[in-house]
Amino acid sequence: MKDSNLNLKKIGKPFWIILGLLLLFTVSILDYATGTELSFSLFYLIPIILFAWSIDGTTGIIIASVSAGIWFVIELISGPEVSLFVNFWNAIIRLGFFLVPVLLIKNLEREKEHARTDFLTGAMNTRAFHDLTQSEIDRSLRYQRPFTVAFIDIDNFKTVNDTFGHAFGDMVLRVIVQSIQRNLRKTDTIARVGGDEFALLLPETDTNTAKIAISKMQKKLQEEMMANKWPITFSIGVISLNAPQLSVDDILGLADKLMYSVKNYGKDNIKYATY
Repeated sequence: MKDSNLNLKKIGKPFWIILGLLLLFTVSILDYATGTELSFSLFYLIPIILFAWSIDGTTGIIIASVSAGIWFVIELISGPEVSLFVNFWNAIIRLGFFLVPVLLIKNLEREKEHARTDFLTGAMNTRAFHDLTQSEIDRSLRYQRPFTVAFIDIDNFKTVNDTFGHAFGDMVLRVIVQSIQRNLRKTDTIARVGGDEFALLLPETDTNTAKIAISKMQKKLQEEMMANKWPITFSIGVISLNAPQLSVDDILGLADKLMYSVKNYGKDNIKYATY
């Protein structure tokens, strides 16, 4: 059931937008054609929920408002003559009725996102990173496509924490994550896997491509640290793989060993390997 749900979402937003609009148009026409004797409120929920689930909660709220507006217009045109206040009041009540499932879906999506995210930095958490990396391993085994995992340790972070305090250290971590996200592709993922340790997953990335991407990222990080006058550098281990018969923990272990090799030889460097 979970896999089929993910496959449905992969169909693409244009499909769901067109389907949702067609459903909303159909319900509106049927509502108008049947007059006010038959209630179509339940059927309006179908396109509303579809938009909230397939696009996002904000879109669901917009469609809920549009649906309430359509219902309001239909009542003005074909309903019994009542005061405008009554029609407005009914429209507001119906909007509230429409918004209930949308807000529930939005809250569910938020909870799912929080379950995958490190609350301090906004990076992915360890569990979500393991799941994503396992999916990449499976994809690599099936299609013989390369990917890269990097392990990053922040040099001298304890000194920063001890000197300036933990609140300052937390702010530094957020700045570092934001810098990494800006300087990698949208398809790449950063996860916080320790207090001052991060892991990167770069799909469709071989050793040569990884060297370009990680070197550029490290340079931008160094520039940002220097601009803020923070005594921080980065030790990074990078392992590129193709169809590996390894677990996620094994791969992280290889990248971790490369990172510690950098730290043992002076820090502030990158070490690459290919599996």
